[in-house]
Amino acid sequence: MTAPATELMEFDDVIAAYDPVLGMEVHVELGTATKMFCGCPTTFGAEPNTQVCPVCIGLPGSLPVANEAAIESAIRIGLALNCSIRPSSVFARKNYFYPDQPKNYQISQYDEPIAYDGHLDVVLADGTPWRVEIERAHMEEDTGKSLHIGGTGRIHGASHSLLDYNRAGVPLVEIVTRPIEGAGERAPEVARAYVTALRDLLKALGVSDVRMDQGSLRCDANVSLMPKGAAEFGTRTETKNVNSLKSVETAVHYEMCRQGAVLSSGGEVVQETRHFQETDGTTSAGRRKETAEDYRYFPEPDLLPVSPAADWIEELRGTLPELPWVRRARIQQEWGVSDEVMRDLVNVGAVDLIIATADAGASPEAARSWWVSFLAQQANSRGVELAELPISPAQVARVIALVDEGKLTNKLAQQVVVGVLDGEGDPDEVVAARGLEVVRDDSALQTAVDEALAANPDIVEKIRGGKVAAAGKIVGDVMKATRGQADPARVKELVIAACE
Repeated sequence: MTAPATELMEFDDVIAAYDPVLGMEVHVELGTATKMFCGCPTTFGAEPNTQVCPVCIGLPGSLPVANEAAIESAIRIGLALNCSIRPSSVFARKNYFYPDQPKNYQISQYDEPIAYDGHLDVVLADGTPWRVEIERAHMEEDTGKSLHIGGTGRIHGASHSLLDYNRAGVPLVEIVTRPIEGAGERAPEVARAYVTALRDLLKALGVSDVRMDQGSLRCDANVSLMPKGAAEFGTRTETKNVNSLKSVETAVHYEMCRQGAVLSSGGEVVQETRHFQETDGTTSAGRRKETAEDYRYFPEPDLLPVSPAADWIEELRGTLPELPWVRRARIQQEWGVSDEVMRDLVNVGAVDLIIATADAGASPEAARSWWVSFLAQQANSRGVELAELPISPAQVARVIALVDEGKLTNKLAQQVVVGVLDGEGDPDEVVAARGLEVVRDDSALQTAVDEALAANPDIVEKIRGGKVAAAGKIVGDVMKATRGQADPARVKELVIAACE
């Protein structure tokens, strides 16, 4: 039996009656070689339960030891977010019972996070600046992963569940904003802009690969509505583990419309977690949301306080890279493009990809052309963000180099890019496997030219009569005969020479 459709309020009506309040919680998996409290590797995609030990699966008598590299990354994240770094912070045991948490508690930080009181300035699509206040950034360990077999892939309706503890204990930093008020109709856009800017910052820091598709960056979006003129926030919901930038915006928009319908009909919003459905952009109820008291935090007795020396903190401050938006302003000046063009490049997520492609040897003009045209089309047709395409800037630069060297035409290069996107290997491997390199053997080209001329005697007469443009028909036939692998300019030369 099909469940009844959820009633939604028109977005404009929501904005007219209510003020949205957002709260963003972003978990970032740190790119350390080993886990937070043990020496197990953190390689993504390993066989289930092959990267575990007594510490990360919580066997009695095992003792955790904090990962210094993870602490360093947490401090650098805090500094980049304009936070204060606490001279001494402690770990706590966050108690809750769930199968993917083998100890039945999570080592986290509670009332003494390592970083606090910061902010991140973001820019909306039209260039409007927006400051998001950061409440805290704290360290913790990730949980394992439950795989629900059968049904929809969720626990409800599954025939059984499997547990993979490889992820249990992977270092996390959770970044929590203060309530984001006053965004009004731009609330979904603000949410997306914040996560986008945060992702760019974390990538620039080199602390994580920030792959949302692999769970390296996971966003929980808290949304509530309060009637216009009200003094108290409404009841919030928390949409968990939204895994793309577009989905962050969609989830916030949907929750605003759903909650608006509930409140306008006289109902009450339930404080709960919600699951985002990528297929249709909706959210569904999860579990009732606990409060901090429900988790029963206790000090972690097996770990010493984290007390970074002041000179170490300043040393780490000196390692912060040029901020992404500062770098973009400099690059914009170097490229000589307008604010509007640069804003469009930012909005499609192309700027850093273009920069990286140019750094790999391509001209900025060629890199920009590929990313905002053919590759943007591929991202759109595949339903992914531009940065999520399975092709690296270095690979794009190699394709551009093959075109510049005359080994590929632009059309052949597009076939090579598609091959890379389809997992057929690096550009040179795709060229070899598909036999795509431009034909440079004049004898082979001359044969194709002679055959095309013989089939079109009227065109030959036109060329001999001075109508050189008519050669285009012959060039097209030769390109077709050679599967696009001939050099059009060279073919035209051979055609003209044969008609003299």
